[in-house]
Amino acid sequence: MSDSYDVVIAGGAVIGSSTAFWLKAGAGRDLKVLVVEKDPTYTYCATTRSAGSIRQQFSTPENIAISLFGIQFLRNVADYLSVDGEAPALGLKEKGYLFLASEAGKPVLAKNHKLQIDMGADNVLLTPEALKQRFPWMNVEDLAVGCLGLTMEGWLDPQQLLQGFRRKARALGAEYRHDEVVGIERDGNRVVAVRLKQGGRVACGAFVNASGLFGHEVAAMAGIELPVRPKKRCVYVLDVREPLPNCPLVIDMTGAYFRPEGAYYVCGIQPDPANDPDTRDVEVDHALFEETLWPILAHRVPALEAVKVVNSWAGNYDYNLFDQNAILGPHPEIANFHFANGFSGHGLQQSPAVGRALAELLTEGRYVTLDLSRFGFERIAAKQPIIEENVV
Repeated sequence: MSDSYDVVIAGGAVIGSSTAFWLKAGAGRDLKVLVVEKDPTYTYCATTRSAGSIRQQFSTPENIAISLFGIQFLRNVADYLSVDGEAPALGLKEKGYLFLASEAGKPVLAKNHKLQIDMGADNVLLTPEALKQRFPWMNVEDLAVGCLGLTMEGWLDPQQLLQGFRRKARALGAEYRHDEVVGIERDGNRVVAVRLKQGGRVACGAFVNASGLFGHEVAAMAGIELPVRPKKRCVYVLDVREPLPNCPLVIDMTGAYFRPEGAYYVCGIQPDPANDPDTRDVEVDHALFEETLWPILAHRVPALEAVKVVNSWAGNYDYNLFDQNAILGPHPEIANFHFANGFSGHGLQQSPAVGRALAELLTEGRYVTLDLSRFGFERIAAKQPIIEENVV
């Protein structure tokens, strides 16, 4: 194995593997690319423990554009990620997101809807009467409006997308090592090498931090403070007596969500900030369901008052404490250190566009197809957060 690479990527989950794929599939095809992944089973990474969704219902134009490309990629995944005629079986279901709002939240939802439509999304605003007609199982008494994605939104198998990127990247010549970055060597304002736990020193022309839950620790190796920390999120699987026909992924105005998953339903909610510590613990918080989530679900859908939790799991977001949006691109002072961090639960759906964008930066020195410079690290130092109004 070579001890020198053009690009070293720390982290081989969906973001790192997407970046490796786009490099080897495009202008970086002749570059030597190394992906270092400490857990090739991906047991605890954010990708495999996510609820696996994609939506265009954001308030930030760049986030909308990222997902518009993402859905086209997912729909045509065989054109991108097939190996020996076999494509990832994503199981993409375009059942839509449904964001609900009270009278107080109606202006924001309407404003976001206009932006989304102007950019090419396919969703519709629904009055409480229209919501009740379409979803008779829903309590609409305290609702003022809902925004439903008619197409281009839904859910998929996260593991299949991750493995699809990884398999294709390797087929195109990217090298993967089961190892861990434990040190970064700098010469002035450049990264010149990384040190691996088992593999010693590896020289590199450019470095990408796609380390997910460990991103802030990897950044610290280069002397960088990155405001990203692991936050636990729980998902509960429900057996429901009465099916909910035509159920989309519903986002209640409280932030609680639920959607179908085969014969069952999955649901979750972000914990109260006062009870949301930095942690890589993956023990399920059952009290969160019993005391907080279940009453909300039962209020919104009376049929969900009689449910049985048949399974549950917990995973961790690589949560951007600054503004919950991705941090992308080169460090302003260490030009060949590239961030791909802080996706705050949106990494899976953003991975096709983000991997492409990072590959463009690494090969062309600029964004080519989609300008994501707004997500640069500079905004943190300037204390200029991107306010995304549709964070779930």
